[in-house]
Amino acid sequence: MRYSTKNFHSHKTDPPKRIELNTQEVDGLRKRLAARSLEEADYLIIEGMIETILFLSQALEEKSLSIKRLLQRIFGIRTESSKNVLGTSRADKENSSSKTQEPSDTTSDVHDTKRKGHGRNGANTYSGAERTFVSHPTLQSGDPCPLCFKGKVYRIKRPKVVVRIVGRAPLQAKVWELESLRCNLCGEVFSAQAPREVGEEKYDETCGAIICLLKYGSGFPFYRLEGLQKALGIPLPASTQWEIVEGVADKIYPAYEELIRQAAQGEILHNDDTVMRVLALANSTPDQQGRDKKDSSRKGVFTTGILSIKGEQKIALFFTGQKHAGENLNDLLEKRRPDLPLPIQMCDALSRNLPGNFLTILANCLSHARRNFTDVISCFPDECRYVIEILAQVYRHDEIAKEENMSPDERLKFHQEKSGPLMEELKKWLQDQIEGKKVEPNSSLREAISYMLKHWDKLTLFLRVPGAPLDNNIVEQALKRAILHRKNSLFYKTQHGAYIGDCHMSLIYTCYLNKVNPFDYLVALQKYSHYVFKNPHLWMPWNYQSTMRRLHLHDPTDSEN
Repeated sequence: MRYSTKNFHSHKTDPPKRIELNTQEVDGLRKRLAARSLEEADYLIIEGMIETILFLSQALEEKSLSIKRLLQRIFGIRTESSKNVLGTSRADKENSSSKTQEPSDTTSDVHDTKRKGHGRNGANTYSGAERTFVSHPTLQSGDPCPLCFKGKVYRIKRPKVVVRIVGRAPLQAKVWELESLRCNLCGEVFSAQAPREVGEEKYDETCGAIICLLKYGSGFPFYRLEGLQKALGIPLPASTQWEIVEGVADKIYPAYEELIRQAAQGEILHNDDTVMRVLALANSTPDQQGRDKKDSSRKGVFTTGILSIKGEQKIALFFTGQKHAGENLNDLLEKRRPDLPLPIQMCDALSRNLPGNFLTILANCLSHARRNFTDVISCFPDECRYVIEILAQVYRHDEIAKEENMSPDERLKFHQEKSGPLMEELKKWLQDQIEGKKVEPNSSLREAISYMLKHWDKLTLFLRVPGAPLDNNIVEQALKRAILHRKNSLFYKTQHGAYIGDCHMSLIYTCYLNKVNPFDYLVALQKYSHYVFKNPHLWMPWNYQSTMRRLHLHDPTDSEN
C-alpha cells in the first residue's frame, strides 16, 4: 500500500500510540493470525514485523539499563532498600489503609511518636570531652537547707550537666619562649630550662594518630590537611605528614601482622575487591613487580577487603596490589591452623574470589542476586516486585534473629521454619518463568533469573549451615574506606605507600567494628611499641586496655612484661 504525500507527512508528525505487549499477548496474536486465511507470504511479513518490534523493544531496554549502570558507576548507587526500589509495597498500602480507618486520636499518637536516633546527643556520648567538676560555692553535703531550714542537702548521683563545644585545628601547637641571658664580658649565654611537659619530640604520638585517622579513616588527603593547617596558622607540610605516618607504621606494624594471623582463624570470611591505582605498579615491568613474564597480561591493581568473624570479634583487612581477592584469601588461609574446621566463605559468584589451594564452605551474596532484579524493575515491574518482596521477608527474619540474639543453631532453625518455605516458593516461581517460556530468552530478566537458579545452593546456604550469612554487605561497607581514599587521594605512589595505607586502614576499621576508639588505640600502640613487638597478640583492639592496666599495676603474673 502506498501513502500519499499528505498522509505520509501526517503519519511522520503524529507519534504512534505506545502499546505494551507481554509474551502471552504476543502468542495470542500469532494464534489469531494463523487461524485467519492469510497468504503465507503475508503471514511471514507480519511474523517478521512482530519479531522486529520485540527485538527493537528489547534492545532499547538493554540500552537504557546499560546507561543506568554507567550512571551508577559514575555517580554511585543509591540505597537499594525496598522502599526506594518498590515505592509503597502492598503491605504498606494495607497498613496505611487500616490506619486511616482508626480513630483520629490513635493516628495522632502515631504521628507524635519520635523516631529513634533523631534527638540530641546526651552528655554521656561525649566520651572524648574534657570533664570538669564544679563544686557548689556555699553548700556541702550534709549542710542544712537554706530554703526551709529544716532538712539537709545531699549530693545527687546525677549532677546537672552543661556541654560546650569549641572549634580548633586538627593539630594544635604550643610555643615555649625560653628566656636567654648573655654575659657582656665573656659572651656566655644562659637559657631557661624547658618545662618537663615539653618532651623531646616535636610531633608526639597524638599527632601521628590524628593524621592517620584523617588520611586512612576519613579519606582526608595530605595536601588538603596541609591547606587547612596553614589557613589556621599551624603549618604542617604534606611531606612531613607522610614522614609521621610512615614512622607510626614502623612502630605498630606487628599489630597488623597479628591481625592477619588471627583473621586466618576466623569462622566466617567475607572477601571482595575494588580497583585501585598504584603509580609504581602501573609504570613498572613484570620483573619489577615480582611477577612471572607469562603473567604480564594482568594490568589491574586492586584493593582486597577481607572481613573475618570469630565469635564476637570482627577483623577487617586490606591488601593492595595486583592480586585478586581469591589470591589474597589463599595467602591468608596459609596461616590457618590445620586442625580447624573449614571456614564459611561469603563472596559474589566471580571465580577470582575463590582461593586456589584451600577448601571453604562457599556461600554467595543474596544482595548481588537481588540487585539483578532491582536494575530491571523499570522494565519488568510485576516480576521484580514479586522477587524483591519475598527477599524482603527473608531479610526481616534475619533482623529478628539478630534482635533476639539467637545462637547460630537457633537462627538456622528459625530460618528453616520461616524463610525456607518462602525461598522454595521463589525457586518454583523462577523455574516456572523459564520452563513456561514466560520471559524472553535474551532479556535482562531472564539473565537475573538464570543467575539466581545457577547459584541457588550457594545463595541459600543460610538454610543449611549454622552461622552462614545472607550477603556480603559487611565487606562492601569496609571497602568504602578504600574507595573513599581512591576518590580523594586518587592513588598510592608506591607499593610501600600502599602497604602503609593497608596497615592503618585495617587497624582503624577493626577498631570501628569492635566499638573501640581508634585514636586512643593508635596512641597506645605508639607509646608501648616496645611491648607490641614482644607480644602483639596482647595489643589487639579488644584486649589492649587490659594489657595496659597490667603494665601500670606491674602484675607479677605477666612474666613477659
